[in-house]
Amino acid sequence: MRKILYITVIVLLVGSIQAQQLPQYTQYMLNEMAINPAVAGKDNYADVRSNNRYQWMGITDAPRTYMLTLHSPLKNRHMGLGTHIYTDIVGPTRRVGISLAYAYHIKVAEKTRVSLGISAGIQQWGIDGHKLHLHDAGDENLLTQYQTKIVPDFGAGLYVHNEKWYLGFSAPQLYQSPIKLYENGDHKGTLVTHFLINGAYKFDVGEDFKVEPSFMVKYANPAPVKLDVGARVIYQEQVWLGVGYRHNDAYTALLGFMYKNYLMIGYSYDFTTTNLKKYSTGTHELMLGLRFSKQQSKHWKDDVEN
Repeated sequence: MRKILYITVIVLLVGSIQAQQLPQYTQYMLNEMAINPAVAGKDNYADVRSNNRYQWMGITDAPRTYMLTLHSPLKNRHMGLGTHIYTDIVGPTRRVGISLAYAYHIKVAEKTRVSLGISAGIQQWGIDGHKLHLHDAGDENLLTQYQTKIVPDFGAGLYVHNEKWYLGFSAPQLYQSPIKLYENGDHKGTLVTHFLINGAYKFDVGEDFKVEPSFMVKYANPAPVKLDVGARVIYQEQVWLGVGYRHNDAYTALLGFMYKNYLMIGYSYDFTTTNLKKYSTGTHELMLGLRFSKQQSKHWKDDVEN
């Protein structure tokens, strides 16, 4: 009986080492701090963003992800600091994490910089026994417990960027911390190192429009490589519409608005292409962002006076 319970735990927490552990975001191109510590402080303003994702609506206990990032350059702009806080809920399991990031920025051309970043933090994995069902009778006390395990988490990243394009490489969960929720449980559950590559390029189309294709490649051994591709059409750096495709998973659509260069609102919807489409109405993701700088403070002052 216990083996069945432990197998259930490992399948849910680490996907029997066949699925990627990190939550996915459709609007990855709008919040790179969530995937790469080298992004910290890359701009001349402090940036706060929140992503809230509700996956596979209509399915009970489907994944839900809540995430907050914050990063800012230090005074000389050669260094930046950031943080990433998140909660990822899947059925009876919950993962809560916080990490701190440090990045160093090197100017290699007039408008091009190379950034190197590292991150360190902790993850708390938990499972709610009330949502488990035993195959055989016995040890029902396990069904009344909320088991948790805290493990260390480290990552690193590289980011090359200028006004037109960017290319990033990151490796979250570099240290494969063991996850052992029950004393007599399976010892095979660990954090899995992921490798992510993402990039984008902005093409000018007339004076008012830009087109920005983007991509992200994700790999975690031994799961297959996953590819996200998409493109946004941006009007006067204020309004955008976009479409995308996630291989063997979903088609996506997104839209957003930037108010006076400091308040950002983004929304995306995933059209599931797997058999889950028979039971789910799709996936919703909402993103909110704020920029803080002297330039933005002038906008706020003008708004108050008007």
